[in-house]
Amino acid sequence: MESTTKNIGLRGVVIASTKISDVDGAKSQLVYRGYLIQDLAMETTFPEVAYLLIYGKMPNRDELTNFSRKLEKNRHLPPNMICAMQTRPVGTPPMDILQACVALLAHHDDTLPENSLDIAKDRALCLIAKLPTVIAAWTRIREKNAPIDPMPGLSMAENFFYMLTGERPDPRLSTIFDRALVLHAEHAFNASTFAAREVASTRAHMYAATSAAIGSLSGELHGGANTRVMEMLKAIGNRENIRPFVEGKLERGELVMGLGHAVYKNGDPRVEILRPMSREVGEMSGDTHWYEMTRELETVGKELFKEKKGIDIFPNVDFYSASLYHTMGLPHDLFTPIFAMSRVAGWCAHIIEEQFADESHKPVLYRPESEYIGHYCGPEGCTLVPMDKR
Repeated sequence: MESTTKNIGLRGVVIASTKISDVDGAKSQLVYRGYLIQDLAMETTFPEVAYLLIYGKMPNRDELTNFSRKLEKNRHLPPNMICAMQTRPVGTPPMDILQACVALLAHHDDTLPENSLDIAKDRALCLIAKLPTVIAAWTRIREKNAPIDPMPGLSMAENFFYMLTGERPDPRLSTIFDRALVLHAEHAFNASTFAAREVASTRAHMYAATSAAIGSLSGELHGGANTRVMEMLKAIGNRENIRPFVEGKLERGELVMGLGHAVYKNGDPRVEILRPMSREVGEMSGDTHWYEMTRELETVGKELFKEKKGIDIFPNVDFYSASLYHTMGLPHDLFTPIFAMSRVAGWCAHIIEEQFADESHKPVLYRPESEYIGHYCGPEGCTLVPMDKR
């Protein structure tokens, strides 16, 4: 039986409506609840954006203060979760630990199985607050160091670096890191968000849906791409090797990680913000090598794709976030968990929308169709042969 359709990964298929964000690939535009990402990244903080995504509006000063205090109060992990993490093999990937710990947080939620809009918002706040602590705690545990408790009075960005190192970071570094969190907080119906909404449509709780999203994000074609970009840069080594590297990739029909996007055809708007951030952190550290490598790879990549393939190609959000995080001194396998600790705000907003946007508060179970292209032995199917005659 020949297939009449192509497996196109649901591209162009509208799954649901949303008020949370919009990606306009033709205009290279990204908005969170109506606000341009450029304005949010340059004029707000991650807690403000998290509030916007969860509550549907920008907070006033009192609302932001109250929200930030709740985040601070919820940063600590249950002691027996730390104990559980200390039993894990030190080689376990951080994304696997993060996914497991989000599922474990359900065991510490006394309100389950009850669910309401207010409870869902409280759970979202809990997850936004705790994911950085999980990532930092595991990083120290696997290095055979004791986890560091969150410090009161520090922002999420400041606390993350403090929990990793025991030292407060440079204020400018914290500001840049916070801006990176804003840029990664939401991106419409990408693979991980779709995974979260699909699970939420079954009426599963927020921890289950978020855990599923983390699993989706761990793949190298989604959140794992930023780590692959840095691995690629390290493998290239220096600027003289960039052109032959890209030429070889094109000859073999292979991907150049970080170049191209499934939706943005004229450039990812987040890149225009990340590029100068990568340069600035390089200048702060006294080492602009990885920024310069990335910049040269962008230039050469665009030139060769146009010359040899006849197409215009642009870097995506992973391209400059790799050199940015590397120059900040962050381990490469934390790049994707950091993506998750930002994107959890968007995931939770989508889970809430999936389960509570309808007045009946009854999500519609996702149940897509498929086209069977397998084998038929005859018009009525295959004849089953008994085991002793096969």
